Amino acid sequence: MAAGAELTAQMARAVAARGPYPLAMRVRDELGELFPDTEFAEAFAERGRPGWSPGRLALVTVPQFAENLTDRAAAHRVRCGMDFKYALGLELDDPGFDASVLSEFRARLVEHSLEEKALELLLSSLRDRGLVKASG
Repeated sequence: MAAGAELTAQMARAVAARGPYPLAMRVRDELGELFPDTEFAEAFAERGRPGWSPGRLALVTVPQFAENLTDRAAAHRVRCGMDFKYALGLELDDPGFDASVLSEFRARLVEHSLEEKALELLLSSLRDRGLVKASG
């Protein structure tokens, strides 16, 4: 972990110790790096201006869905919330992304028939850790 991301982790853990442990942080602690970029490579060009990591965007969608956040609210949490920065391995001063990036990400997944990929990876990881049964 980079030095800046380690500072984020230290601060996030200190703040989280004073209340309920945030879902985004639990996801990272319990499941690690869930979504390797390679799983989404066919939907994202190797040329052009570098964008946000598809694996990180997929990770944002987990607490976004669980907490029923709009794209704007999820992008705000990435920009301002230590729990999301911790989960994504970001430095405290990372500016995040525009909310439109999440809808563009989902559109690319659909366009390349990868819309269920994040769910499959999440469920596989949960099954491997015995957190859900194979049938449900």
